[in-house]
Amino acid sequence: MKQILKMSIKETEEGIMENEVEERGDDLSMKSFLWHGGSVYDAWFSCASNQVAQVLLTLPYSFSQMGMASGVILQIFYGFMGSWTAYLISVLYVEYRSRKEKQNVNFNNHVIQWFEVLDGLLGPYWKAIGLTFNCTFLLFGSVIQLIACASNIYYINDKLDKRTWTYIFGACCATTVFIPSFHNYRIWSFLGLGMTTYTAWYLTIAALVHGQVEGVTHSGPTKLVLYFTGATNILYTFGGHAVTVEIMHAMWKPRKFKYIYLMATLYVFTLTIPSAISVYWAFGDQLLTHANAFSLLPNSPWRDAAVILMLIHQFITFGYACTPLYFVWEKVVGMHETNSILIRAVTRLPVVIPIWFLAIIFPFFGPINSAVGALLVTFTVYIIPSLAHILTYRSAYSRQNAAEKPPALIGGWRGAYVVNVLVVVWVLVVGFGLGGWASMTNFIKQVDTFGLFAKCYQCPPPPPHH
Repeated sequence: MKQILKMSIKETEEGIMENEVEERGDDLSMKSFLWHGGSVYDAWFSCASNQVAQVLLTLPYSFSQMGMASGVILQIFYGFMGSWTAYLISVLYVEYRSRKEKQNVNFNNHVIQWFEVLDGLLGPYWKAIGLTFNCTFLLFGSVIQLIACASNIYYINDKLDKRTWTYIFGACCATTVFIPSFHNYRIWSFLGLGMTTYTAWYLTIAALVHGQVEGVTHSGPTKLVLYFTGATNILYTFGGHAVTVEIMHAMWKPRKFKYIYLMATLYVFTLTIPSAISVYWAFGDQLLTHANAFSLLPNSPWRDAAVILMLIHQFITFGYACTPLYFVWEKVVGMHETNSILIRAVTRLPVVIPIWFLAIIFPFFGPINSAVGALLVTFTVYIIPSLAHILTYRSAYSRQNAAEKPPALIGGWRGAYVVNVLVVVWVLVVGFGLGGWASMTNFIKQVDTFGLFAKCYQCPPPPPHH
């Protein structure tokens, strides 16, 4: 019986948990090494790689809007706040899974998602709220990656406009339908983080070597609308944990996840803070009209390499953002537990079409990050997890029987409650309220200036014909 159980677990694509660990020693093939990931290290690479992608190129733009001091402080502040709410999501996942496993529910061919956790712990209304915000955020997160691909490749080859490049990269990113789950992102997450690391340090070194442009000024912050637009872009930067549940579900031991996101954030600080400081120091207020940092750095093989590596990484991040949407669509049409990768890939294709279309309508690289951060990230990964944690453990019985207790460092249950309330109030007022006003004002300005379906957003004007 034990042998049959082992064989059954080994055949599943998702939900590989503790009892598979012993099997892994016998399966050291190259395919397994590159394709089957579920360790703590795989989760760390996935979190760090997914947390910082194209947003790395827009952080100097945010610094120009809000000033260097505020930029650094808010990166650290939102980084730790994001780590806290990622921890909450992981705790709620473990609570949900432990309750279901006591009821002998089998997840061998089923990937648990955040809206299902909310449904199991708090009921159908919370499921609807979680599903709406999570899917909308991931939809626009995928759109942003597609926009970034077109924006970046333009700095290598400007013979085609950005809208045409969006068509091309939309077709390329559609190939992510063939990656079954986060369990299969092992080599991609490793490569993605390496590519982002190269790009971050290229930005830092290239800006320092270039030096300050003549007459450089650092006037930010000058307007409240710009200040809070930049702040919400940083909020968006450290709000990449909407896929936490799916990453945890791909782990062999999900209980070990709880501090992984914090460790990933600490590494991400070494990429985002030096690069944003250096580029803003070199170019100052010029960044206010150049949302993509690549646009101001001189053309060189080093820059071309950074652009190409970021393109590949954005393809990977597109897959991170889109895979949970694929799962939702598979469950809607009844194909989620199908073992055939080809059938699942064909089923997933309709998900890519609206993403492609929205990237063509709103090609505003930079301002769209802030709008998504204020309207969607605020609720999806900050407010909803905090409220869900408060309500799940509101009774003494639920706290006594909790699968995971809050760390003593923050004061146990009482400290966790206080932190959760502070997160909700801060994000609701500053992130959603002021950030929503500022980012939408800036976004509408971009629409008025460039129009919807802009052919080449923020492209330099063509040289005059003599």
